[in-house]
Amino acid sequence: MYTYLQSHGFLGTTAGLGADLSLVLMVLAAVLFTIGVVLIHRKNTAAHRWVQTAAACLNAVLVLAWMIRSLVVNIIPDIPSKLGQSSYAVTTIHAVVGAVGLVLGLFVVLRANGLVPKSLQFANYKLYMRSAYVLYMAGTVLGVVAYIVAYKVVS
Repeated sequence: MYTYLQSHGFLGTTAGLGADLSLVLMVLAAVLFTIGVVLIHRKNTAAHRWVQTAAACLNAVLVLAWMIRSLVVNIIPDIPSKLGQSSYAVTTIHAVVGAVGLVLGLFVVLRANGLVPKSLQFANYKLYMRSAYVLYMAGTVLGVVAYIVAYKVVS
């Protein structure tokens, strides 16, 4: 399966199919997160929770199935020697911001669905939700930038 995902992508760059699919699905997750924000502003709490949960799960699956391996294989072995190169720097920053956003976002989703013990529940729920959203969006933007820097457009 991984060999298939290494085959030529569909976005007109030098990226493989896996990187192209990952990019498209992460942008989809960002759109879903934004739809969830609109839903909560419209006071549709149940739909908001479902959309945010689906987006967070999609994000987690992509990170676990594709991004961690890609980071471990392609970036980490050359840190710190190549950290001065733009593709390594942006990807590393993306990984850090994305990891913090993922952990916080999944915690918020677990909390929203009543799956954390009382001792771990927090009082200022909006602050955590908004922080997770900002981190997800920053991680998505950094991921798009990392993709553009790493994979040049094919002529």
